[in-house]
Amino acid sequence: MAEDGDLPKHLIVPSPDNCDHRFLMREPMVTFLTGMRSRAYGPEEMMATQQTKVVGRVLLTPAVALLLFWMIVPLAMTIYFSTLNYNLLNPGMETFVWFENYYYFLTEPAFFASLKNTLILVGSVLGITIILGTLVALLLDQVMYGQSIVRLMVIAPFFVMPTVSALVWKNLLMHPVSGLFAWIANIFGFTPVDWFAQAPLFSVIVIVAWQWLPFASLILLTALQSLDEEQKEAAVMDGAGSLSIFFYITLPHLARPITVVILIETIFLLTVFAEIFVTTGGGPGLQTTNIAFLIYSKALIQYDIGGASAGGLIAVVIANILAFFLVRIVGRNLEA
Repeated sequence: MAEDGDLPKHLIVPSPDNCDHRFLMREPMVTFLTGMRSRAYGPEEMMATQQTKVVGRVLLTPAVALLLFWMIVPLAMTIYFSTLNYNLLNPGMETFVWFENYYYFLTEPAFFASLKNTLILVGSVLGITIILGTLVALLLDQVMYGQSIVRLMVIAPFFVMPTVSALVWKNLLMHPVSGLFAWIANIFGFTPVDWFAQAPLFSVIVIVAWQWLPFASLILLTALQSLDEEQKEAAVMDGAGSLSIFFYITLPHLARPITVVILIETIFLLTVFAEIFVTTGGGPGLQTTNIAFLIYSKALIQYDIGGASAGGLIAVVIANILAFFLVRIVGRNLEA
């Protein structure tokens, strides 16, 4: 057996029989160290791996090509039409104007009014759905009789088509003569409100928020169910009240799902169209015209295809800018 002085210290272990003597477990140590090394692939295995990669790429090629064709062709046509003075009322008289359509779209008063309405609509709906969604999620998280039925009724509006919900609100709830709100106002002796004439943008915000409130409530309710109850019990034992538990335990736990709700809702709220088209038609004037409806009016009311194409590309740029900042905010919350 080798002497202790001839061996490295990290290879000397104490003997279970006599602590004064030391010995070396050579073969197990060599086997252990060898097993930790990455296994080298032989030529056949390397060839099989390369063949698998090639087959995978070949199988994915049709789907990727179709997706690129589906995306690039409309984008290329939109860019091309945005450089033309192209009006459907004057067929065969298209001329290149290069960037004039962008200039006219960005400088006309309707663009700034629609941009303001879009930001107000998105911000208001986000605020309503997050605040009320948090309260609804807290309510649904409590144990109650008929809990499953209540949850189903709360989530149901999210599955109603936007056109249908807009018609219901317009004709059954907000109609100034035969609507439910007008009937309630008459009972208490008040003058019924013509919602879509006196408060058009507020009416659209209410309709859109009613549609997206179930989505926010469902996401936040799922997050609440993952909250550790031991934290709440410990806070109660330390004398914390309900508000302290909400602001220091529940609300920080909901930070990540709230950012996800903001990101997803913003993407869809930038393209709200059906509710405006069915209820107000963008009016009165430009009070409810957002960017999506402005592009529609240029294309299918004014038949200005060039201006509508330029507006569509500008809307894409604005959406990408908002998405960039939202993704950064969400990423920071997820990393925290």
